[in-house]
Amino acid sequence: MIVFDNVGMRYPNSAHLFRQVSFKIDKGDFVLVTGHSGVGKSTLLKLMAGIELPTGGNILINQQNIGQLHANAMPYLRRRFGLVFQDHKLLYDRNSFDNVALPLSIQGITGDEAARRVRAALDKVGLLNKEKALPITLSGGEQQRLAIARAVVSRPSIVIADEPTGGLDKTAALEIMQLLKAFNDVGVTVVIAMHDVTQVSAIAYRTLHIDHQMVSTLPAQGAIL
Repeated sequence: MIVFDNVGMRYPNSAHLFRQVSFKIDKGDFVLVTGHSGVGKSTLLKLMAGIELPTGGNILINQQNIGQLHANAMPYLRRRFGLVFQDHKLLYDRNSFDNVALPLSIQGITGDEAARRVRAALDKVGLLNKEKALPITLSGGEQQRLAIARAVVSRPSIVIADEPTGGLDKTAALEIMQLLKAFNDVGVTVVIAMHDVTQVSAIAYRTLHIDHQMVSTLPAQGAIL
């Protein structure tokens, strides 16, 4: 599903983040991207989603080489992904329902179909009773669950989350990880960047560890919830 083939990444006027990185993520995998702060975890996720393009090598998503896609095709590729950002990127002048509906609106899905899918997504994350609430009135854990609802409302095959438990207490962090595992259990590929893997000790996962410009694949760990 996601293949990195000798991928290199370097920003202008900076050192390489990665050199000749190769790995494969299969459909239905639950993968953690680990490494110390600033090592390039967020950049690796952006490369997977086609938000950034590599400076060397090839990245294939479902056998499509994203480096060879026309710019007009990139938005359609990105529809396969549900993205959860560190800072949520919620629209604070819109209620929970409208935040979740935004990806559907971009895709031209409106009316009763959009409403049905939005409420289904809110229900899955336990926020159906908060559809009219503004994000500012939600707790940190609820805001993150709202961001996850927005990420999955388009029924993506891959969910990518960047430090989804950052700033949350232990209980809220565990709820977020269990929620992401629940989507994985129904076949969604989940890739998460995080530095504290103790939050997923009860979950079976693969690890991509970044260290010194290299990405190493570690054996599967944990136990299924």
